[in-house]
Amino acid sequence: MTNKEIGGAPAEPHGRRARPKGRRGWLAAAAAAVVVAVAAGTVYALGLGGSEEAAGNATPLPPATAQITKETLRDTQTLDGELGYGPTTAAISRINGTVTWLPDSGDVIRRGRSLYRIDDKPIVLMYGTLTAYRDLAPGVEGRDVKQLESNLKALGYSGFTVDDEYDWETAEAVQEWQEDRGLEETGRVELGRVVFRPGAVRAEGVEAVVGQPAQQGRTLFTYTGTKRVITVVMDVDDQRMAKKNAKVQIELPDGKEVKGKIDEVYTVIEAADGSPDSEDETKIEAIVSMTNGKAAAGLDAAAVDVVFTASTKKNVLTVPISALVALSEGGYGVEVVAGGTSRFVPVKTGLFADGKVEVTGEGLAEGMTVGMPQ
Repeated sequence: MTNKEIGGAPAEPHGRRARPKGRRGWLAAAAAAVVVAVAAGTVYALGLGGSEEAAGNATPLPPATAQITKETLRDTQTLDGELGYGPTTAAISRINGTVTWLPDSGDVIRRGRSLYRIDDKPIVLMYGTLTAYRDLAPGVEGRDVKQLESNLKALGYSGFTVDDEYDWETAEAVQEWQEDRGLEETGRVELGRVVFRPGAVRAEGVEAVVGQPAQQGRTLFTYTGTKRVITVVMDVDDQRMAKKNAKVQIELPDGKEVKGKIDEVYTVIEAADGSPDSEDETKIEAIVSMTNGKAAAGLDAAAVDVVFTASTKKNVLTVPISALVALSEGGYGVEVVAGGTSRFVPVKTGLFADGKVEVTGEGLAEGMTVGMPQ
């Protein structure tokens, strides 16, 4: 059952008493079992009062009642998650040659180390969020220059200023780096020699074989991050659950519960399975990290439950969803029962959660009794 907020009925004009739909509408609804569907539950469109012609007759009391309570409502949903190392990325060759070295599955590659080797020359991992997209040489300016210089400094090279200008001092540092890595000392970094990633990577699936050609655009292997995270794939309708930096609760296979946080949210397309009626589907993918990573020690992969909370309303008046009635004036109300009589009060609905709904209305208070139509 999906929980969400919907608008309720406007306040009843002064001097006019709210009433449910007439007896004729009640008979039709009862005969046809007509229900008014609400996103988080089903509200029965029942007329509980007499018709205009029978105004003198006593209004029958509801068959069952419930109490108006004050509590905290939480719009939550538990979804399946997969513990692992997060999304995979393809290591695609941008340099022609022969593959002479590849990492093994599970190997961790850090800044300054070789992702793989072509013609016995390294393709080097450096840290950064901007993908390499051009040659870097004296006279070039931009964020990618500053990103390269930051890595050179972190690797112990000096004599230049970390900024967005590739000057001759930067070129000299690059030459030193090239000498140390067994590269031709050109002072320029050709496209494809360096791969920028946000951090260290872990080799996942190796697709190429040492000795094979490495044409541009070929995938040699796939890799992930090194941090264990949880991947949750959800329907687009549940997107409200996945907000970056929102807190979640995680239940591990051994029953242990740990806290977590949503790190990233993506829109992904799941390809059709090839059957005649299948179509591509749009999904939402959330990457969740654990506050205490040690809680999953020893688990490289596992199925877990993740509890998402979209919204919370504290200290609000609530009634069971089935206590709502559709009013003839439009909108919804509740039947307040007191002293052997009842009256209908228009309400504005708020959050739906756990079979209850937040309500506000004139004169409503905690502890009041409301009808439960059948």
